[in-house]
Amino acid sequence: MKKILIFASGNGSNFEAIVKYFLNKDLKIELLCNIDEAGVLKRAKNLNIKSHLVRFAQTYNFLADKKFDLYVLAGYMRILPRGILNFGTFINIHPSLLPQFKGADAIKRAFMSGVKETGVSVHYVSEEVDSGEIIAQQKCKIEPDMTLQDLENKIHQIEHCLYPKVIEGLL
Repeated sequence: MKKILIFASGNGSNFEAIVKYFLNKDLKIELLCNIDEAGVLKRAKNLNIKSHLVRFAQTYNFLADKKFDLYVLAGYMRILPRGILNFGTFINIHPSLLPQFKGADAIKRAFMSGVKETGVSVHYVSEEVDSGEIIAQQKCKIEPDMTLQDLENKIHQIEHCLYPKVIEGLL
């Protein structure tokens, strides 16, 4: 049986989409979270997923005696150093068509920039923020009558469909 460890720091909507996609499939999922009150911890509990609350400084020690087939970042808001990345294959999802709009607030920055399209990228994690090799991208048109909230909703829908399929393909 394959095992993945999902890293998340926030609300956990991508985490939940991944877990639901793999229900009744031969995959063991665990969660690593670094924030005490993160919404993803409640989602993990509701979905009966084993979760680990691990301070960022303790991440290396936590991973040192464990082995996962894939490490999946889903809203984990820390930059992982080389020592941690050496544990295996790490992937991340980002709400833009990389290399455009790397880093925080990508949806808002794309919306405010006047570009006609943005999208979602799944990429391998490297030490540089949102700079690893791109695995998959899906475009999203920014319609003239769209609000920022409309765009955010559309991007999240794309993320929730794309990410689980990429994970399945990599496994």
